[in-house]
Amino acid sequence: MELAEHRIDGVGVSPGIAIGTVWISHAEMLQAPDRAIQPTETDAELQRFRDAVETGLRQLRTLRRKAAQLPGDAAEEAGLLLDVYARMLQGSRLVRGVEHRITSDLRNAEGAVQSEIREITAEFRAMGDAYLAARGDDILEVGSRLIRNLTKDTGIGIEAAPDGSVILAEEMSPADTALLNPARIRGFAAVLGGAEGHTAILARSLGLPAVLGAPELLTAGRNGETVIIDGRRGRVILRPTADTLRRYTQLREDLIRQNRTLERLRDVEPRTSDGHRIGIMANVELPGEMAGVLAAGAEGIGLLRSEFLFMNRPGMPDEDEQYEQLAGIVKAMKGHPVTIRTLDAGGEKLSSALGDAYLPGQNPALGMRAIRLQLANPALLETQLAAILRASVHGPVRILLPMVTSAREIRRVHEIMKKVVTRLKRRKVALPDPLPPLGVMIEVPGAALAADSLAGFVDFFAIGSNDLTQYTLAIDRTDEQVAHLYDPCHPAVLRLIQFTTEAALRSKIPVSICGELAGDIRFTPLLLGLGLRDLSMSAQSIPRVKQRILNLDLHAATRHAQTIMEQSDQGRIASLLDDFNEGSC
Repeated sequence: MELAEHRIDGVGVSPGIAIGTVWISHAEMLQAPDRAIQPTETDAELQRFRDAVETGLRQLRTLRRKAAQLPGDAAEEAGLLLDVYARMLQGSRLVRGVEHRITSDLRNAEGAVQSEIREITAEFRAMGDAYLAARGDDILEVGSRLIRNLTKDTGIGIEAAPDGSVILAEEMSPADTALLNPARIRGFAAVLGGAEGHTAILARSLGLPAVLGAPELLTAGRNGETVIIDGRRGRVILRPTADTLRRYTQLREDLIRQNRTLERLRDVEPRTSDGHRIGIMANVELPGEMAGVLAAGAEGIGLLRSEFLFMNRPGMPDEDEQYEQLAGIVKAMKGHPVTIRTLDAGGEKLSSALGDAYLPGQNPALGMRAIRLQLANPALLETQLAAILRASVHGPVRILLPMVTSAREIRRVHEIMKKVVTRLKRRKVALPDPLPPLGVMIEVPGAALAADSLAGFVDFFAIGSNDLTQYTLAIDRTDEQVAHLYDPCHPAVLRLIQFTTEAALRSKIPVSICGELAGDIRFTPLLLGLGLRDLSMSAQSIPRVKQRILNLDLHAATRHAQTIMEQSDQGRIASLLDDFNEGSC
């Protein structure tokens, strides 16, 4: 009996439409025997484990050579990822933990690896942060490699997928994703995973449409069937009808034409149809994204998240190491401005590198994190400020402080910066004149409501709409039970954005917005109508937002914003946003 069309919804992590034939990957974490051993067996098990580590390092070196052949950004992104995997196999907590379990807990090598991996990944996922939970997947990938090497089970590699395939899997590891050839593979979908992981980042770098977090894929799909991946809407369509297939084929051709048009906007100045200049910059999370920033037409980096300096490492990076990484990014921007946010770690963004600098509280999201953590550990902030100041001689830099709530915190940062500057001058280190502007993230309601007073202590504001929404509505958007209540259309959120923008304009300091709203073209007229003139977003969002700006009349957008701000119902606000944008996006 012929099966009917079957649609499965998930999270679209890489835009575009792929149409191909199903190839189901059964690669998954191998289950190996976990048994107790005698003390006399420990040396042999340790040697087996160390041999598996050496084999893993050789495999990663081979993968890195292959990854270097990938197109564009994907080569650098995959190389950085494989380097991280290699570091996990060299004197890391993972290696030390496994050896301890073999020698002290008397477990065989396979059992020791599985136990250590379970513990580390559970810690990452318990942090309640999607980005850090995805780092747990990286640990899982390394553990799977070690198990395969110990058991000599090579499994079926992703490279076995035939040309024209769309891969369906329980989970796609970043390493497997990095080696997908877009000339052969048209897209993929997986039951597990989310938009914050390396798999999603790599899919976007490769330009492969992808959907993650899609249930039932492996029970509903059959090898060889036709499948459609809609990466824009997060939809997988198995066994499409002739009508669905025809419609999506046309849609795919339209998207290809649109993308070619958008590429031509790269060097076009972002100016509204009535002549108002708008600044468009990029958010950057990893150095691997740098190549795509200028290629997308960004005029600078509006938000460089410095957490990458602290990830996947047993200790904190010193000043020189931070300087080298940051200076590389500043130089790569070739004179375009770079806004460096100091470490936003702690609480749900705990980094293992922090060690004793962080003691978890009962409510981490509201506890010791971001600027609070840095001020409680001034050496941490001093080191980072010194590195940023040194990097700023290579190009225009701004310093951004996360989760500030009071002027007292800013005054304390000024004191610490003055101390750092004095110390650097004593070392005869070159510094820019004037020093980089100092700004704050407006991402909690208290900061937004105090924006008028905070403006007197800083050079600029950056509105973080994601956290501002989360804290205003008391919604953890990573909590599946309440995530559906997260709504940036809520009048309270919009009024805090308006209040902050107006406070900045009154004080004559620059203000930008760098949350997800900035990259969502549905909100572009509203944000500009509220007075914002600088937007920072993912590089992938820049061409579409630029196109929206070019087709936007700012006077009409201002009237639209006034109408929105008179509303009290978020459903009505969403409808007004859609009505205004209809036919313009």
